[in-house]
Amino acid sequence: MDDLLQEFIAETRETLEALSGEIIAWEAAPADRERLDAIFRFVHTVKGSCGFLDLPRLARLSHAAEDVLADVRAGTRVPDRALVNAVLGVVDRIGEIVEAIDAGAALDDTGEDLLIAALAGGAADVVQAAAAPVAPRAQSRSVRLNVELLDRMMSGMSDMVLARNELSRRLRSAEVDPQVEAALERMSATVADLRDTVTRTRMQKIDALFSALPRMVRDTAAGLGKSVMLQVDGSEVELDREMIEVLRDPLVHIIRNSIDHGIESPAERRAAGKRENGRLIVSARQSGNQIVVEVADDGRGIDVERVIRKLVKQGRDEHALRALGDRARLALIFEPGLSTKDEVTEISGRGVGMDVVRAAIEQIGGRVELHNDPGRGLRILIHVPLTLSIIPTIVVGAGGQSFAIPRQAIEEIVSERSDAIRVDRIGSAWVVTLRDRRLPMIVLADQLGLSAAPSGYPMVAIVSIGEGSYALRVDDVLDNEELVIKPAAPAIMATGLYAGQTLPDSGCPMLLLDCAGLARDAGLQFARAREIEEEHVDDPMLDDGALALVFSDLDGARRAVPLEVVDRIEKVAAGALHRSAGRLRLTIDGRIMPVAAIDGADPKRTGSILRLRDGLTEIAYAIAEPADIVPLPSALAPASVPGPVAGVALIGGEPVEMLDPLWLFAEHGEEDAVSDAPPLCLLAGAETGWLATFIAPLVEQAGYRVVSALAPGDRAQVVLTLDDEPDQAAVEAAPVVRLRSRKRGGPDGSIYRYDREALLGAIARVARGGGA
Repeated sequence: MDDLLQEFIAETRETLEALSGEIIAWEAAPADRERLDAIFRFVHTVKGSCGFLDLPRLARLSHAAEDVLADVRAGTRVPDRALVNAVLGVVDRIGEIVEAIDAGAALDDTGEDLLIAALAGGAADVVQAAAAPVAPRAQSRSVRLNVELLDRMMSGMSDMVLARNELSRRLRSAEVDPQVEAALERMSATVADLRDTVTRTRMQKIDALFSALPRMVRDTAAGLGKSVMLQVDGSEVELDREMIEVLRDPLVHIIRNSIDHGIESPAERRAAGKRENGRLIVSARQSGNQIVVEVADDGRGIDVERVIRKLVKQGRDEHALRALGDRARLALIFEPGLSTKDEVTEISGRGVGMDVVRAAIEQIGGRVELHNDPGRGLRILIHVPLTLSIIPTIVVGAGGQSFAIPRQAIEEIVSERSDAIRVDRIGSAWVVTLRDRRLPMIVLADQLGLSAAPSGYPMVAIVSIGEGSYALRVDDVLDNEELVIKPAAPAIMATGLYAGQTLPDSGCPMLLLDCAGLARDAGLQFARAREIEEEHVDDPMLDDGALALVFSDLDGARRAVPLEVVDRIEKVAAGALHRSAGRLRLTIDGRIMPVAAIDGADPKRTGSILRLRDGLTEIAYAIAEPADIVPLPSALAPASVPGPVAGVALIGGEPVEMLDPLWLFAEHGEEDAVSDAPPLCLLAGAETGWLATFIAPLVEQAGYRVVSALAPGDRAQVVLTLDDEPDQAAVEAAPVVRLRSRKRGGPDGSIYRYDREALLGAIARVARGGGA
């Protein structure tokens, strides 16, 4: 309310300055209808504003003046000297009251009744109020400027920023006098302050656009016999004043369409299992250098089939319409002359609307985006840029070209060669693991259809948008600078990949990337709670939130495994997997790792291994290649016998076997797991050479680490010796398993060296602390 009151005071002051002269000129030429209309509009505006702002004294004076001027316009009163004096007296009094309101001072109403009486009776003398006029507050003064002048200020400010950038770049490439560098820093700070000040002159809270919506929604819904609850969010977002005016009509049209076309009648909503009151959400948020205004309802959504039938009746080719993609068919709602209404009403049915809405938005470099959910509602997103803005950006290279990214959208930038980051490919998708954080990755050059740079080290930027975060791989990071951003051509903005264009000091035009648009174009979907309350129908076939990795197995079948147990996917070279000692093994990370695989697997088909972890244990599973990540089905037809396959589930309409992680870890985890600290077995005595050749492979296969000498800090869990007494000081009193060369006879408790079962059993007992 304070903002509206200040706006009213500023407008009234401005009009009053010119109005006194208009009244005098009107007295000299009573037939001048234009001046009479100008005076009438002023008092009419004051009267209307007073009713809204609750200013009864101003309303009383302006109402009396409006009645008299209406009589003059109708020809029933003549604007003689007495009437002009009376009007002048009322106008002066209005000015005094306005200044008193602004200053917060008291002003009595002495003489106001006489002013009104003079208007009604046409008295020769007008009695002025006795109170002294109130001087206006100096600090509340305001100047109303032409928008073109503000545009010139912004343009000049933009040129100043570009000149500052060029000067800074040139100074960086040469040795600079410290005094010159200090002067440049002071100038940069001043330019930044001026930039913010000039930018704010054009900004206004979008509440000026949203404040009229509750009444409009109420009246529209009542006229259609519907009940609609309105929720408004983001009223504090600031937008260019011109953009607010341009958005006013398109937003009104979209909201009226949502109520008329989208939200059903109470009876229809009851039949559809919805509550009778429809819900409409209008929100605004800032996304980089754009403002996104969203209108969402919980109605019926767009019936694309009905749209196609309507266009076919207008002469369009049905086959061509049905051959369009989903996005293009939804965009048919913007066709000129289209209306899905069968009858014409005051609100709709004439086929004039959505095409005009899109044209108006595109004229200012914006775009309209539709998200349709048939039967549940429609979301319409209006993306509009700031007319002219200067924002901090990171300049990156991709495919030999340069692009700008808003600095506020980037969390961090890391080199792909860094040890902190790991990049995996799952099917056709890239996944980045950064400090235990998994993110989908977009390769910028591929997404834009460009060729990757032939040399250099790729960089990965972690980009944050409203719905979530993702990784963006670029060929190089080039610069960090403030750039002047302007709307690009409508055809470029319509792609949804760019938020504007700029001309840096290099003189080569550059596009600003729309980070959210890139994510949508790449098909990334982030978990986001719907803002519209709706009846949620659970799908018994899906385990909410859980995912599964689908892959091609070594026997050619498609199988899946819960993604939660997959630590990583690693490519393996041809021949790295081999079968020895009755099972598959893999040489990786400088060691031999046992590998689980499906029965009948062909090792030659191995392309990758899944490294599965349960938090404590790790096992490897050999596959041909990963295929996709899908929601994890919960409905499973179980296998007839326990084994590596738990059962069969429907994924994408096809039966896919699901691996059983419980069975895999139970079967392979304890025996073959690569643990962080496997039990240590020490070979001791005079025959360590024989023990290392014959016994060590058997013990290692059982999951132990075998050494001939202890490293500093190591302690053996078991000691092996053959026909000898080990040095007890060396083994630090570790349990000892003694082997003998002869099959019968020997020290008590010793084991024949070729008795495999007895040997492994004894090692297991002493390792558990049970003694030999």
